[in-house]
Amino acid sequence: MRSPTSRTDDRPEWGNSVTGPLPPSVRSRIDPFIVMDVMREANARVARGDDIIHMEVGQPATPAPKAALAAAEAALRSDKLGYTDALGMPALRERIAAFYGERYGIGVPPERVVVTAGSSGGFILAFLAILEAGDSFGLPNPGYPCYRHILSALGAEPRLIAPGPDDRWMPHARHVEALKAQGAKGLLLASPNNPTGTMAVDGRVGEIARACARERLWLVSDEIYHGLEYDRPAETALAASGEAIVVNSFSKYFSMTGWRIGWLVVPEDLVRPIERLAQNLFISTSAIAQHAALGAFDGIEELEETRKVYAENRALLLEELPKAGFKNILPADGAFYLYAETSHMAEDSRALCQAMLDRTGVAATPGLDFDPAEGKRFVRFSYAGSLDEMREASKRLKAWRETGQGF
Repeated sequence: MRSPTSRTDDRPEWGNSVTGPLPPSVRSRIDPFIVMDVMREANARVARGDDIIHMEVGQPATPAPKAALAAAEAALRSDKLGYTDALGMPALRERIAAFYGERYGIGVPPERVVVTAGSSGGFILAFLAILEAGDSFGLPNPGYPCYRHILSALGAEPRLIAPGPDDRWMPHARHVEALKAQGAKGLLLASPNNPTGTMAVDGRVGEIARACARERLWLVSDEIYHGLEYDRPAETALAASGEAIVVNSFSKYFSMTGWRIGWLVVPEDLVRPIERLAQNLFISTSAIAQHAALGAFDGIEELEETRKVYAENRALLLEELPKAGFKNILPADGAFYLYAETSHMAEDSRALCQAMLDRTGVAATPGLDFDPAEGKRFVRFSYAGSLDEMREASKRLKAWRETGQGF
């Protein structure tokens, strides 16, 4: 007698047919986010008991502000935490809008604010709302790799622009004109930039915004590192243009990476299209994360103390990393990154980072993640940890250099 699970035909087992497994989509064949691979290996070493210093990932070492945690706890006790409006809780949208008056002195209608599942969810919504499959979009190079990967997954074409040292590695209005001539639909501006830490200063954000308006191109301004500046404040694109799309997040300045919450400020005509997309893709952003984010605005004093730690870390590394051989570091205006040119140390920054992790326990990210062409000549260090960690990392790297192993 056959068992209930016995097969009575010649059908192949799932995934073992003569033609092999069903293939994944072309759009899923995007490049990996290398820093996440590095972090996974670093975390595995920590789990084995290794002493690892995390300088690979842009993640604050500090927890969410106390006011955010208190708001989340209160919501757990008193709120059913069901779905919210697809655009976000009205109270949070109003508080974000008010923040623009407090921080930048400009008015933003709450109706133009969209709460998102981190900045990643914001980029997906923004790109889907303004681009068709096959459209091209200008991106800074070096730049955050997920810009390229999200566009590719959506069927759009990343068009990389590479400002040089004369532009402080930031886009200029002339790049907008070149993108228009090439048929691109817009430009993404990130100031402060990841990985370089450089900023568009002296009115350049406004120049770019006006150039985009003149050429009828979309401007998407990534402002997730606003608040993390050290010599001068960052400029928001909203001060120059009501047509700019601004992406921001509670991850970096607010130290809330794992809560996965961010926001968009969009032109009025995009609110309903983005709402329809959000309804169908996400339904709504996590309710408890929204309550925590609302509370986070009461923790600005705490966040400013954290920024002071970053400033100390930055000053320390700018002095100590050159002693470890990392001499050519791009101007670090903001964020919490240093981008160092390493071609005099190794031909392949990925191999250099692997050797660094193996021999010193310091995890850093190869520049290949941020620049497919020239990134093999660069390494990015994150200084979002504690001052003691930065001191220890510097000590280990200088000792490694003295051994001559891997350099």
